[in-house]
Amino acid sequence: MNESWARITLEDAIEIIDGLEHAGVAVWVDGGWCVDALVGQQLRTHDDLDIAIDHADEPALRDHLAARGYALVPSVDESAWNYVLAHTSGRHIDVHVFEFDAEGNNTYGVAYPRDSLTGHATLGDLEVRCIAPDWMFSFKTGYPPRPRDLVDIQALAHRFGYEIPPSHRIVHCREIP
Repeated sequence: MNESWARITLEDAIEIIDGLEHAGVAVWVDGGWCVDALVGQQLRTHDDLDIAIDHADEPALRDHLAARGYALVPSVDESAWNYVLAHTSGRHIDVHVFEFDAEGNNTYGVAYPRDSLTGHATLGDLEVRCIAPDWMFSFKTGYPPRPRDLVDIQALAHRFGYEIPPSHRIVHCREIP
């Protein structure tokens, strides 16, 4: 974790998501908090909150968060549809913007398949939209895993009965005397 980043607590995540929803911004939870919502418990600490939003809601998102102390974090990885907003306290939100046409084709931003945005779960007592479980598992197993990804993958597989690819299994070793 970057030292200037503060952990996002469950209370932070709920406050951010609920505030955006009340401001008229439809939010889909992605990343680690999505996994936690889907499995019904917080599995690990989180450096940020990953959210997906429709391109049409982006001005309202930026206005709402700017009024609460969030600003763009310049990065070589940023794009118009994937960027990080940071709060003065060090909390970070990784924003993923998408847009679909009337036929359901992705026409802008992060290429979420439309079916991937059909999940529903809870964070604490807050019902949230999120990435659907099968898609979250597919996304998490689609790249070389970091240790935290292995935790997420194990939890999703256990909760939903998915088979973990060999490349993403946790190998338990014992010392040989």
